[in-house]
Amino acid sequence: MKKLILALALTSTLFACKKETNTPANSGKNTVDTTKIANQNPTSGYGPNITDAEGNSYKTVKIGTQTWMAENLKVSKYSDGTTIPNIIDNAQWSQLTTGAWSYYNNDAANNAKYGKLYNWYAVSKTSNGNKNVCPTGWHVPTDAEWKVLTDYLGGDSIAGGKLKEVGTTSWKSPNTDATNTSLFTGLPGGSRSNNGNYDFIGFTGFWWSSTENETDDAWYRYLNDDGGYADRYNKVKGIGLSVRCLRD
Repeated sequence: MKKLILALALTSTLFACKKETNTPANSGKNTVDTTKIANQNPTSGYGPNITDAEGNSYKTVKIGTQTWMAENLKVSKYSDGTTIPNIIDNAQWSQLTTGAWSYYNNDAANNAKYGKLYNWYAVSKTSNGNKNVCPTGWHVPTDAEWKVLTDYLGGDSIAGGKLKEVGTTSWKSPNTDATNTSLFTGLPGGSRSNNGNYDFIGFTGFWWSSTENETDDAWYRYLNDDGGYADRYNKVKGIGLSVRCLRD
């Protein structure tokens, strides 16, 4: 029932109008291979850190055949150094058809843990002039690549628990079924509607795919506090969601 209520809330809120401090890059951390992650805890730690165009450093983790960032993207520049605008004004945000980002609630304090919220125009190379919001050698995953991840972790109905950070430091109680056995460490960074309003921090984590659904909308994945599922949905491109990068 709660899942249904959230879906309805997303439809009305996102459509009608439509969550670590930076550290030096570390090339010496032990490598993780979560080959058997679907059935047991990983036996190692994170892989080598990667660094974006501004020097922000991110943990990485290998899950099956894929290597993911284990933190949300924080960068405000494309990999070529071009600035991505920070749009605070709601009216301006609602009119955008080009790349932009914001902090949740326009509060920079949210950046360290949850990263930035980006509209789809910032993450799609077809919309941003063939620029890459991810570090060089990495990219925003396609909808199909997200499916590879969730399938590897046992399917959408249980993969979410293996992707969520454990406990209620970041997630609201009860954070049902969270085990983080993948070390993906999914966080509930919330969202920004295409009208500019903020919602769901602590309750839901949303991540863009680079895959368009129709002219006006694109696919994303989300995790909830109330279950272990990992859902797929599509919504207008002007909303602001978190980003995780995948190694090329």
